[in-house]
Amino acid sequence: MESEQLLKEFSESIKSIKEQIHRDIIGQDDVVDNVITAIIAGGNVLLEGVPGTGKTRLVRSMGQTLSLPFSRIQFTPDLMPNDVTGTNIIRKDKDGNLVSSFQKGPIFSQIILADEINRATPKTQAAMLEVMQEHKVTVSGVSYPMAEPFFVLATQNPIEQDGTYPLPEAQMDRFMFKLIMKYPSAQELADIVNLTQVDQKEKAEKVVDGETILHMRKLATSVPIIDDVLNYAMNLVHKTHPEVDKTSEVAKKYIKFGASPRACQALITGAKIRALMNGNYNVSYEDIDVLALPVLRHRIKLTYNAINDNLTVDDVILKLIEETHKGK
Repeated sequence: MESEQLLKEFSESIKSIKEQIHRDIIGQDDVVDNVITAIIAGGNVLLEGVPGTGKTRLVRSMGQTLSLPFSRIQFTPDLMPNDVTGTNIIRKDKDGNLVSSFQKGPIFSQIILADEINRATPKTQAAMLEVMQEHKVTVSGVSYPMAEPFFVLATQNPIEQDGTYPLPEAQMDRFMFKLIMKYPSAQELADIVNLTQVDQKEKAEKVVDGETILHMRKLATSVPIIDDVLNYAMNLVHKTHPEVDKTSEVAKKYIKFGASPRACQALITGAKIRALMNGNYNVSYEDIDVLALPVLRHRIKLTYNAINDNLTVDDVILKLIEETHKGK
């Protein structure tokens, strides 16, 4: 009975969060669901989309709904690591003595929008590695932990690539999901215009807080997953590697480099949360399949065969899912 009550509370909280976010965001249901999943899981999201599709509005609305402090960092070529993390400054104390103190940077918040992250130099992008993985910043040998829950949503424009720096593989792997924010339909576009003509400010209201999110995260870890589903998820990730024994024919032909072990962790953690979101207290094959695209699309590299056959990363992942299902 207790587990049923917890499951009901979890589902109701998710429903309330989505209702508030959709007061500000028209459509983009999959993106909203996966962003919520990543926040509960303690992961980060790379969001790709053309300008004007509501990326910033989504993060602001999420901060208001979860009652968490929000910080936006606009990445530019002249941005330095200390501009993100903060730095030690020299000041005088009340006795006139010079003392060193740490001035926190904009990364010290709980919901971070790293806007156009690929416009910053690799040196500045590297400053994000530690905080995204370990939720702490180290400056001059001193570590400063982040308040939990901590979430980074980074955006990049898929069209305009002049003056950008591709994200290094190590940093890409720190993102739990890579999500694609699609251009709205004609009806959604009309709804967006009508919404923003009335008021540009976000309308979302607080429905949960950080403590509730951490409680939901803890509950998700207790969700059971049967061995068959677990093995299916592991095989799906394992078969992205063309060099391993008994790999897939899809990987041999279309994949140059496969996904890291973090992909397995993200797949299982996300699937448990998705199961709870849908009112289930166990992980299904469908949960794994649905999350395979956002988990894997930024973690595998394609061969020239895929390019010659006009296949996208998502196309190859779907072929891999189909082949793995046949081998169950």
